[in-house]
This record gives sequence, structure tokens and C-alpha cells, in this order.
Amino acid sequence: MENWRFTMYNIKRIAALVCMLPFAAVAVAQEKPVVSAVKPVVSQTKSGSSLEKPVLSLDTILNKIDKNNLLLQSYGLRAESFKHTANAATAWMAPMIGVGTFMTPYPGQMIMDEGDKGAVMVQLEQDIPNPAKLKANKKFIESKGKVENATRGVTLNEYKAQAKRLYFGWLVSMQRIAVLKENEKIMQTMKKVEEIRYPFNQSKLSSVYRATAKIEENRNMIRMMEGDMAKSKAWLNSLMNNPGNMDFAIDSTYQPTYVPASAIDTGSLAMVRKDIEKMDFSIQSMKLNIEAMQKQAKPDFKLRFDHMSPLTKMMPKAFSVMGMVSIPIAPWSSKMYKSEAKGMGYEVLAMEKEKAAMLQETQGMLYGMQFEIQSMQKRIEAMEKTIIPTLKKTMDVSMLNYRENKMELPEVIGTWEALTMMQANVLDEKLKLYLMIVDYEKELYR
Repeated sequence: MENWRFTMYNIKRIAALVCMLPFAAVAVAQEKPVVSAVKPVVSQTKSGSSLEKPVLSLDTILNKIDKNNLLLQSYGLRAESFKHTANAATAWMAPMIGVGTFMTPYPGQMIMDEGDKGAVMVQLEQDIPNPAKLKANKKFIESKGKVENATRGVTLNEYKAQAKRLYFGWLVSMQRIAVLKENEKIMQTMKKVEEIRYPFNQSKLSSVYRATAKIEENRNMIRMMEGDMAKSKAWLNSLMNNPGNMDFAIDSTYQPTYVPASAIDTGSLAMVRKDIEKMDFSIQSMKLNIEAMQKQAKPDFKLRFDHMSPLTKMMPKAFSVMGMVSIPIAPWSSKMYKSEAKGMGYEVLAMEKEKAAMLQETQGMLYGMQFEIQSMQKRIEAMEKTIIPTLKKTMDVSMLNYRENKMELPEVIGTWEALTMMQANVLDEKLKLYLMIVDYEKELYR
């Protein structure tokens, strides 16, 4: 009888201890100091000294990419090279000078007169290109620099979109880790309860093992998220031209926002999109090339001067001046530049049609993105304001029944898994929304 009373006394003490565990965990969690996410993150080195980890905002990362990315720098250098190449296009060919004999008889020939000995000749020749041709060619080469600068804008827009995807993925991974750690606390509590109940045959050993497996599965998810964050950090470093292992943090309080365009028409899109600007410059460059080809119909000139010094004093010194002009309008020569200019004209028309098609397609795509973003926002709002709170209340009731020994661990784990899955679904939807916003801004070249 006394043993039975002693056993019941111990069971009551253990039950009271189990009921107090969740409140003790909450009290410990409330006592932990809260560190602002936007402040520099302090990390410990092996020597024990603390280092402040810089916190980079999204705008800071985008500005660093714009200034430091090596590929973007190459476009500016290439555009600068076209300036110098255009200046070189106005240069003339170098003059030609020659020295030789003029009307000199072969050795062994009989000379009937002293004047038959021939002369020493000096020849000077200069090609004089048509100035209109040079100016047209210079304008065409200069236009290629504008195309390169526009290409830089297109590439920068691609890099900005890539950086935003990495940044938002990192942000969602941090939120996933926070949720997983919070859910791990709940599972740790259930595991402790099972370990306490097991010696008294109030739980099964398999329940303890199952809780342990769930905790380790949760930690594996955290490790996976940490790997994704490290990958995003390395890729962002490469875009900023930093060492791949450079350590930094992001602003965990940042909230991506959707700002719809005030007007979506082909005219406004043509003004903001760099790919359309690049196509405009390409069309302009092609037209200048056509103009340069048409200038081939103008003649070129050549000037030649010959000076002869006779090998005998009986003959006077002589010279010859000759001016030459090309005849590019001849049918067998005009065929080349006329056909090429006509072909380029058709290519310009094709590029203009392609430009109109791109604007029309982008307009429809942006309207579709707007509707999809609005739909995703409503779904996420319903999950966060209705479904998640309901599942949390269900989890609280299940934990209360579990502490009172009215529910078994598998039933509580089912409720815990439903809450965890729904929280993961919300974060999945958020990531999809953020990526959709990135694609929307990419099409608008923001």
C-alpha cells in the first residue's frame, strides 16, 4: 500500500513538471536579448576577437555590381575603342615612293645615240579618298559605340535581376530557418515529455525515436537552407567582383514590394527598355552603313609624280604628273554596293518589325504578370491571416491535450507536421511572389 502511494506521489510530481516545461521554455526565450537584423553582425574568430560582418542592402549590392562588375566594364572599353577606330577611318593611305630606271637598254645592246642610255626615275604616288566616303564611314563606326553602351544596359538589367533573385532567396531561407528552429523547440519539448513518461510505461520507446528522427530531419532542412544562403552569398560576391568567400550579411528586415507600372503602352515601354534602345541604335547603325555603302558611288582620286634624270648630260631632266579618278558607277563595279545596300534596307525593315513585336509581346506579358502577382498576394494573405493562425490554435490545443495525457504523440506529430508544412507552403508562395516581382521589374528595366 505504501509503495502504491509513493508511486502515485512521484507520478503527480512528474506530471506537474511536464506541465511547467512549455512555460519555462517561453520564459527562457523571452529573456534572450533581441539583436537588430540591420546592425552589423558580430562573429567570433579563432583567436577570440570579434569581427563585424557588414550588412549590405539590396541597393548597395546593385550599385556595386554596376560599378565593379568586370563584364560591364568591358562594354565601356569596347565603346571607347570604336571612338578611336572612327577617327582612324578618316586617315589617308600612306604615300608610295619608288626609285628605278626609265627606258634603260639591257646590257650588251648597241647604243646608237647617247640619249638611248635611259634615265633614273623617282616616282611619288598618293591615293586621295573621297571625303564624303570617309565621313560616312566614320559615322557608321561611331554608331557601334552606342550599340555597345546599350548592350551594357541590357546586361546590367540581367545582372540586377539575378542579384535580386539571390537576395530574395537568401531572405526566404533566413525566414525558413527561423520557422524551423521554432518548430524544433516544440518537438524538443515533446521528446522530453516522452523521455520522462517512458520509465513509467506511459509512452513507447518508438515515440522517443520518432521524435528524435523528426528533430534531426528538421536540422537537415536547416543545413540545406544554410547551404543555399552560402551559395547565394558566393554568387553575389562574384557579381560584385569580390572574392567568393567574402563574408557579409543582408538586411533581414527588407520586404520586397510590388509597385505596378502607372501605364503599360508600347510608347512608354520603348522609352525604358534597354533592349529596345539597343535595337534602335542597331537600326540607326545599319542605316548609316547603308549610307556609307551608297557613298561608294562617289569617285576616288590618285595623284602621281615622276621625275627622270637622264644618264647622259646631253638629255634634259624631265617629269610627268598624272591625276587619276575612279569610275565606281560602271555597271560591273556598282553592282556590289547597290545590292548590298538594298539587302541592308530589307534587314532594317525586319528589325523594325521585330522591335514592334517585342513591344507588343512585352505589353501582354506585363498585364499577365500583374494579374498573377495580385492573385498570389491574395493567396498569401489568406494563408497568413486565416490558415496559419487556425493551425497554430490546433497545435496549442493538441499540446494541451498531450500534456494532460489525452493524446498520443503520433497525433500531435501529425498536427505539428501540418503546421510546419503550411508554414513552408507560405514561404514557397512568398518566394514565387518575390521572383515574379523580379521578373516584372526586369521587363520594365527598373
